[in-house]
Amino acid sequence: MQPISICGPDAAALAETLAETLEGRVALVRQSTGSPAPDGGGSVASERPERTGGTPATAIDVRADGSWSGRGTKTSFDNLLDRLAPDHDYLIAVGYDRLRVPTVLLGGDVDPDDTPGDVIEVAAGPGDVDVDALIDGLSDVEPWVTREELVAEVTAGPGAARSGAIATFTGRVRARDDPNDDRTTHLAFEKYAGVAEDRLDAIATDLTDRDGVFEVALHHRTGVIEAGEDIVFVVVLAGHREEAFRAVEDGINRLKDEVPIFKKETTESEAFWVHQRE
Repeated sequence: MQPISICGPDAAALAETLAETLEGRVALVRQSTGSPAPDGGGSVASERPERTGGTPATAIDVRADGSWSGRGTKTSFDNLLDRLAPDHDYLIAVGYDRLRVPTVLLGGDVDPDDTPGDVIEVAAGPGDVDVDALIDGLSDVEPWVTREELVAEVTAGPGAARSGAIATFTGRVRARDDPNDDRTTHLAFEKYAGVAEDRLDAIATDLTDRDGVFEVALHHRTGVIEAGEDIVFVVVLAGHREEAFRAVEDGINRLKDEVPIFKKETTESEAFWVHQRE
């Protein structure tokens, strides 16, 4: 799923135009100004199995306290991204911003340097944004990929009927390696564009060629990732647990050894490129 955040005056108007133009299933997430719902959920959501006539497939209004009733639980914007990713092609967030989410700033009142997301456009108002060019630019931005989405991808493969095991690995940002270490606030990952994707595809192909392994998916996030957040996923669909476990372990080991992705660590006291200290 490709998310995009729109912030500033008249952000909702641009979001509606963008939702009408995008092809595929679109989720529209907006801040709610309504009163709390009787059950305490306090937000209004509509979900439609198919998108028709430019209407978002899913529309969710989120209250200021972060609660929403679209799926009956309190959650954060991050959880919304994770939960909606497997079922949507795009998510348009109005008034929210987040690291690694491409952002459009309207009105000129917000400094792009003070914006967590990757600012891809600054404009005075919705009418100054070339929507078609904005959509084209999204193709160069990393999508929001989740482990659940990769599991759904591999289980949709032709080997699903013969599989008896799904094994996954998730790597995340560790705040401390030792209790006495400075706390790591975030990691920043940069990849050798093109080469990294080719290496990931080659590893997945090699692992899938093994007897008893039917599907393999690997994904490494880039950009700034904060402590406690997920970095990398390896998902394997196999006939038995032995093949699945071996493929997952070999997959993450080869990814770390062979894929040109570079890590900069920022702690409470310093910042450094990890490969320069190894």
